[in-house]
Amino acid sequence: MNCNDRQFLGLDQATRMALSRRTFIKGSAGGIGLAALGSLMGTPAFAANPGLGFPNFKPKAKRIIYLFQSGAPSQMDLFDPKPQLEAMRGKDLPESIRKGQRLTTMTSGQKAFPVAPTIFKFKQHGQSGNWFSELIPHIASKSDEWCVVRAMHTEAINHDPAITFMQTGSQLAGRPSIGAWSAYGLGSENADLPAYVVMTSFGSGRPDDQPLYDRLWGAGFLPSKLQGVKLRNKGERVLYLKDPEGIPREVRREQLDEIAALNNQRHGVLGDPEIQTRISQYEMAFRMQTSVPDLLDLSKEPQHVLDLYGPDVKRPGSYASNCLLARRLCERDVRFVQLFHMGWDHHGGLPKAIKGQCNDTDQATAGLLTDLKQRGLLDDTLVVWGGEFGRTTYSQGTLTETNYGRDHHPRCFTVLMAGAGVNKGTTFGETDDFSYNIVKDGVHVHDLNATILHLMGVEHTRLTYRHQGRDFRLTDIHGEVVKKLLA
Repeated sequence: MNCNDRQFLGLDQATRMALSRRTFIKGSAGGIGLAALGSLMGTPAFAANPGLGFPNFKPKAKRIIYLFQSGAPSQMDLFDPKPQLEAMRGKDLPESIRKGQRLTTMTSGQKAFPVAPTIFKFKQHGQSGNWFSELIPHIASKSDEWCVVRAMHTEAINHDPAITFMQTGSQLAGRPSIGAWSAYGLGSENADLPAYVVMTSFGSGRPDDQPLYDRLWGAGFLPSKLQGVKLRNKGERVLYLKDPEGIPREVRREQLDEIAALNNQRHGVLGDPEIQTRISQYEMAFRMQTSVPDLLDLSKEPQHVLDLYGPDVKRPGSYASNCLLARRLCERDVRFVQLFHMGWDHHGGLPKAIKGQCNDTDQATAGLLTDLKQRGLLDDTLVVWGGEFGRTTYSQGTLTETNYGRDHHPRCFTVLMAGAGVNKGTTFGETDDFSYNIVKDGVHVHDLNATILHLMGVEHTRLTYRHQGRDFRLTDIHGEVVKKLLA
């Protein structure tokens, strides 16, 4: 008899499950031994326990919202004012500043590297006196909440390896993302939603900007159930939430139970952890059929809350809408929420393009902080805002009084942090007079990731996974927790 036989299908569910268990014991070469081992260990044989041993100490942050600005925002036009450069407008960047550092092929052939001061005005905000550009008045209004990390630096000079490096700690594709590492170490607090949720949005500054790949929120060599689950930015946010016509909920439940029994039988033979992933993902998908529609239903959000995020909040898939969903996910104890907003790659026409990007993100980012704080969530939620590298102080292409572009610059860029455990209302690190090199308190990508994990109660050197004979971790063999970023 098999599961498709008329006799089998005519049996009640309990009998079918009993038959499936007998088939598992008889058909598995080591079935009895595996079952005995599982009972001794208190968990199913070969089952992973992602939360084992973590957190290492009491966490400041229960959850993270990572607002990734894909394409690399210009630190000179947003966070790192250099008013003295106006006197050098159009003059060649001194060789003593470049120090022979590598350039991309997009500007390495230029005959000159004319200094391009920002055309936007800066001023200090709040009691902290943090500096912000006129482009981001709403973000600036939260000056006393932000820790401005002005001296970030990275190893990659092109977008794909740089974004991959920020997310996985390696420029080469295939490593687990920071959200997957978080889910592996800390597990999930909500059985009805994934531990790691990702949303993407298109920028109005440059709508055709750099593409994003699903591997950026992938699990790499970790169990694939830990990868980020993406809510789509067009059409249905999650496909196939509804059961097919004519399939009642209880029938779907029976189908999944029977499929799980078969998969468990196969897992008993092979011990392949991906089979367990398949079972858990089927179950998660079943529960998401109820939890996701509730998550996406904004009808009960009061107008004054919607107004915090700006007029774009009602457009599904927009950055503002995603920020509001990020807050709703946090309320539901989703561990790691990540937004990717494209459009920040401004090799030319920067002044116009960056205005569009700031219009997309400024009010919604500040509104998210306000909303979290009003609900008491900012105290245990870490918010991170930043891209993959910075932009050059010299102009890519022709420099005019009102127009310029900027090339990629890994030597210094800015990241913002707010919320749980952060030394708020501060600026950390300094760059030189050209915003080209770091002169004090540099923070490497590995240091940032080590600090993020620390705020979640995880000692980054202990969060490891053995793969191909080596213990891997998010920070590789590097990284130091930056204590001055912590409250």
